[in-house]
Amino acid sequence: MMCEYQRIAAAVPRVTPGDVSANLAEIDRLLAAPEMADAAAVVFPELCLTGYTCADLFYRPSLLAEAETALACLVRRMLSRGLLIVVGLPVRHDGRIFNCAAVLHKGLKGLVPKSYLPGTREFYESRWFATAQERTASTLDFAGEKGVPFGNDLLFAAGDAVYGVEICEDMWTANPPSTRLALQGANILLNPSASNEVVGKTEYRRALVTGQSARCLAAYVYAGAGPGESTTDLVFGGHALIAENGNLLAEGARFRRASHLTVADVDVDFLNYERSANFAFRQGSQTTDPVRRIELGETPRTVEGSLLRPHDPHPFVPGSADDRALRCAEILAIQSTGLATRLEAIRCRTVVLGLSGGLDSALALLVCVEAFDRLELPRTGIRCYSLPGFGTTKRTKNNAEELCAALGVTLETVDISDLARLNLAELGRDESVKDVTYENAQARGRTYFLMNKANQLGALVVGTGDLSELALGWCTYNGDHMSMYGVNAGVPKTLVRYVVEWYANEKDARARSPLFDILATPVSPELLPPTAAGEIAQKTEDKVGPYELHDFYLYHFLRRGASKEKIRRLAYETFPDYDRETIDKWLDVFFVRFRTQQFKRSCLPDGPKVGSVNLSPRGDWRMPSDLAVLI
Repeated sequence: MMCEYQRIAAAVPRVTPGDVSANLAEIDRLLAAPEMADAAAVVFPELCLTGYTCADLFYRPSLLAEAETALACLVRRMLSRGLLIVVGLPVRHDGRIFNCAAVLHKGLKGLVPKSYLPGTREFYESRWFATAQERTASTLDFAGEKGVPFGNDLLFAAGDAVYGVEICEDMWTANPPSTRLALQGANILLNPSASNEVVGKTEYRRALVTGQSARCLAAYVYAGAGPGESTTDLVFGGHALIAENGNLLAEGARFRRASHLTVADVDVDFLNYERSANFAFRQGSQTTDPVRRIELGETPRTVEGSLLRPHDPHPFVPGSADDRALRCAEILAIQSTGLATRLEAIRCRTVVLGLSGGLDSALALLVCVEAFDRLELPRTGIRCYSLPGFGTTKRTKNNAEELCAALGVTLETVDISDLARLNLAELGRDESVKDVTYENAQARGRTYFLMNKANQLGALVVGTGDLSELALGWCTYNGDHMSMYGVNAGVPKTLVRYVVEWYANEKDARARSPLFDILATPVSPELLPPTAAGEIAQKTEDKVGPYELHDFYLYHFLRRGASKEKIRRLAYETFPDYDRETIDKWLDVFFVRFRTQQFKRSCLPDGPKVGSVNLSPRGDWRMPSDLAVLI
């Protein structure tokens, strides 16, 4: 059974140092909170049963005994609940005291001792505790349980969800135990911690948590000690963090006086998908020491209701304006560097570009301009061709002319209508039949002209098709599908728009007016005649669906390995302005077109990879062209 999403909580109880009964009661209150109803696991802070700041009180047998008794009580209370619970307490064994995390799931399943003890500056843990490496047994009789697994080599498996535990300082070291646990199968890492607050530490702590989740291709759940801990010399803020593969899912507010929970839903399927596709990660698992796997005996059910995690309707587009600007600048730099390198390598000083006055060809032209500027070549070597056909409107033709004039590049107009008519006549087709042959005779005629013109000039034909069009196969085979270098092949449609807008605002004020009108123009191949009023009659999104939906589908299918049903669920939650029938309709279109149009992607021209998702058959995506179904 697949578990898809697991709801995980980081709990920060109000702790009273030395008062085990009060601390247990606070833990009980948090476990009974409504937010815990659908949770699969919860992690409490380091030494939370006693308090982290007990200092030399850890030597007192009475405190240790009270902690053990409290843990036994918690185990009994939780026997009927299918919840994995991690709580911190001191454990005495063989004359030593260990700073441990107890793992509960219908019983006491394991005791994980801390591996690395801080002993510098404000920390004195080595005064009281022994390290995991100093243990003399692999099992303990503890809290009324016999043969409890004891060590830092434990995994706790509940179907596809596999948990590993490390404690506070363990994460801050050069070789965190969580790395070993992850390489051996742990995809959810839990850290009970007691990290005090000093200026600047919060950002560093957050970076450690997100970074370790990225390196381990895992979720990382961090629960820091908070209110109630002694402030003799230190202050504890109760920092709670939940990250997934480098992305922060949830973060609790620090310095809250009351106990609180931070909850998020972890995508276990995605983590396992990432690991299966990452060869370097698989290699690493061969070099680590073995671990002990504790089977919990059940697979937690996936979260059925609304998910507690960020839902980005435009996953390719950064949310903030500043981040978008940086992303757009980087994309254009990657594209133009790729083209410049290709031109330099083949000793070519001229490019040929079909400029429609639409969004994609506008971006391709901007890439050419940037590449020529990088190479210190005159922009006159950028040979643009307006190739009007049966569907070309005055608006797009004028925008192409104005854009070329603003950028200082060469533009010629060549009407391809007669060429299309000739091709139709050769097929015995009447021009009045506005079918796919009518449309593609124009698209192939344009490519025919551009390729011949490139041969004549000793030039390179620059392609304009974007990533979203390639995913849907929305291009004419051996027409606009073909070029000598496809500069937009790695840029999804939802992001193309922002790159063009950024250029208009930040790079060249002279080009702003035509670029803004291009941005406002409906996306269209302009292969069918305009309306009586001269407006665009053929709108791409009426035919294949909204690009914001398709880019969402593409991201979750290709980047996160999501099934069709999982994408459907996410889309329902993410796009409240679309009814479910509309989402279903275009989701079906996406899966059919993505499956049936692979043959076009199998012979794509070269082009630069820009983001984490790409469809090049030489790189990111290989698939048979004759699949009967797409899983």
